[in-house]
Amino acid sequence: MKFKSAKINAFRTWGLLLTMVGMGLMIMGTAGIVFWGSAGKVFAGIGLVIGLIALMASMAIYFWAGMLSTSAVQVECPECHKLTKMLGKTDRCMFCHTILTTDPSQATITAEQLEAQQLKQ
Repeated sequence: MKFKSAKINAFRTWGLLLTMVGMGLMIMGTAGIVFWGSAGKVFAGIGLVIGLIALMASMAIYFWAGMLSTSAVQVECPECHKLTKMLGKTDRCMFCHTILTTDPSQATITAEQLEAQQLKQ
């Protein structure tokens, strides 16, 4: 359970992954010129274009996560007593990963029961 994270942090993680992939593709594309000379220009062009698309997707995800973060409900975590943001009825604390909910009907169930219920939906 420790590896699960808050929804906003999951979006930010995907944005960071796309940033790293995009930059890596752009660097590898440029390295094609070093390894293959003028024949590597096609490889460099493809790498730069795909890397740019990945970076633009990353920027869109970061923007989307930022917009979600502005409308998220702030609650105090009962475990670590820090303010954390919640998306939806259930989410996890950004700091200690405790399952939080604003729905009184789900407030007394265990983590396994909640995950099983969410998988059914």
